[in-house]
Amino acid sequence: MSSPLNRRSFVQGIAAPFALTYAFESSLLKGAWPTPQDAGSKVSLAPLHRFDRMTQEWLVDQIRDKELERKNKWEAIKTTEQARAYVDSCRDRAKIIFGPEPERNPLNAKVMKTVERDQYRIENIVFESRPGFWVTANLYLPRGYSEKRPGVIGTCGHSLNGKAAEAYQGFAQGLARQGYVVLIYDPIGQGERFQYLRSDLKSRLNGGVGEHIQMGNQQTLVGEFLGSWFAWDGIRALDYLVTREEVDPQKIAVTGNSGGGTQTTWLCAVEPRWAMAAPACFVTTFRRNAENELPADTEQCPPRAIELGMDHSDFLLAMAPKPLVLLAQERDYFDVRGTAEAFERIKKIYTLLGKPENVELFVGPTYHGYTQENREAMYHFFNKHSGNPASGKEPPLTIESDETLWCTPRGTVSDLNSRTVFSYTKDTADSLSAKRPRLVGDDLRRAIETTLRIRHMESSSDYRILRSVGSRSYPAKFYCTYAVETESRNHAIVTMLSNETWTSRLPQGRQRALLYLSHRSADHELRNEPWIQTLFASDPDATFFACDVRGIGESQPDTCGRDTFDSAYGSDYFQSAHGLMLGRPYLGQRVFDAVRVIEWLEESGFRSIHLTGKGWGAIVATLAGVLCRAVQKVTLKNGLESFQSVAETEDYTWPYSFMVPGILKSFDLTDCYQELQSKGLSMIDPWTAVDGKKQS
Repeated sequence: MSSPLNRRSFVQGIAAPFALTYAFESSLLKGAWPTPQDAGSKVSLAPLHRFDRMTQEWLVDQIRDKELERKNKWEAIKTTEQARAYVDSCRDRAKIIFGPEPERNPLNAKVMKTVERDQYRIENIVFESRPGFWVTANLYLPRGYSEKRPGVIGTCGHSLNGKAAEAYQGFAQGLARQGYVVLIYDPIGQGERFQYLRSDLKSRLNGGVGEHIQMGNQQTLVGEFLGSWFAWDGIRALDYLVTREEVDPQKIAVTGNSGGGTQTTWLCAVEPRWAMAAPACFVTTFRRNAENELPADTEQCPPRAIELGMDHSDFLLAMAPKPLVLLAQERDYFDVRGTAEAFERIKKIYTLLGKPENVELFVGPTYHGYTQENREAMYHFFNKHSGNPASGKEPPLTIESDETLWCTPRGTVSDLNSRTVFSYTKDTADSLSAKRPRLVGDDLRRAIETTLRIRHMESSSDYRILRSVGSRSYPAKFYCTYAVETESRNHAIVTMLSNETWTSRLPQGRQRALLYLSHRSADHELRNEPWIQTLFASDPDATFFACDVRGIGESQPDTCGRDTFDSAYGSDYFQSAHGLMLGRPYLGQRVFDAVRVIEWLEESGFRSIHLTGKGWGAIVATLAGVLCRAVQKVTLKNGLESFQSVAETEDYTWPYSFMVPGILKSFDLTDCYQELQSKGLSMIDPWTAVDGKKQS
């Protein structure tokens, strides 16, 4: 039986006179022996990227499986009673996803300014949806009516100027000119509600998507969902609208486009007072979005939604059989095939409930947006179901300046000393920290498994032995790379260093292993991370392995466009958001991979494992180290100091893939570090909340 690489000889050999000859001989065998020029220097090679579609195809498989389960249940619905039960289940599941509502605080609504126009007037209004959390809104009041009028809550898409965007003030004006009272408000992070202000009062995160992702990802740590905050603003807007004497509270609709279509969809699920609804340019299916590699904001990705068997259509079915029109566009990036599928699912339930006429689908001929043809389809539908005799044709509009529609002196709620979403997150994190008991032993292990949703697998991990790709300038004479199948269609990529050629199964009967979990790429770091040289020399009798867990290094997804991995809206974010909707946090998936690799080593006879990790890999190593008894020693470089620090830092940089829903309700990394003291934990240069995107 061969012996593990003797690293004492290796380290001494670098300086030996015959190193150059040895390097030449090794190159003939396609090894990875460093030449004198390589030693101690960084080597530039194109990174290995052999599994770049793996995480995407696994994700699509998971979502297709859940959709098939859902389809089978849906097709089994044959009677009115079954349809009613299904609608009730949609409401119940939505409550689980969106969580309990906050207490209703006084709105403290104020009319800040009035704008007079020929057929309507605009009141610029502010109100508090939560204590100290101000919402800016425009109320459009039609002239010439003595009776109460139907009302509409307008929700906005991702326009930087929010309610002042041409299409959005356009539909508010169009409705007002047809006799509706319309309240349209700025979403969080848009219009007058930027949360991350520069000195010039613009958003330092470019508003909209950038702000939503920054605040929404962070909220995950304390168990909040940004979509619930968006929905609550809409509910409180409705609370205000029903106080107006001009409004018939029995005839209030909700509509919005794109991100406003999202809000409309969620509001249909959580608020029973709507008389009718018109979501535009959002409704499709989760499967279509996943297959099309279409990222969506944090608030558009409800946690556990797919796991609980919910799709866009189910959120809307929560209001069945009230009037509902789906608005789409033929050339939208929200797949209109999914819109048609959603419509057919909804139509079946409405038919069984005796109201097939209450649901319609309108597909405009152009691109994403609340265009005139879609707005007019909405007017016609609302008029029909509210009994409004207006024609439904859009009259000429007068687009106002942003400043005319401002509710605050300078166009920012900071003028009202409004709190930010971050301030609530920080306060919640502080409160959780103060009352959270420190977990130890089995209690901590159970909390990790439960919170990260880590599965137990009875079967052994199968693995592939990958063909050599030639010299990689690793710190060893030879290497062998394995693709360890941690679960169906998912692999961790593990490279073993050796002092002789090895293209077979793992060495049998060895006792000690050193397992390194990479930060970005094991292939790159084996060449270019000086710490690996130190680790390599630290235990000459241990067999050295370097590992990429899923979505890292060799399986870093090249999806959602080209080279998007580090984008706030890119492939890593996309996989993370869908993982949360599946009830499988991405960090939990990666820890699961590490645990399976450790079990794989155990199955081959390794009984003492020194687990190491750097950066992102250090977090995975921390959690796996607590879970796995075979791990006897843990060494971390650039490990995150705590999740608490991320929750308390406004400009944190750690990616969404390390945000686990409600983790700070149960434990923090500091609990794990304390637990690992018994395994000789060594921590080198910990990283703070702002170091999460470092390359090395």
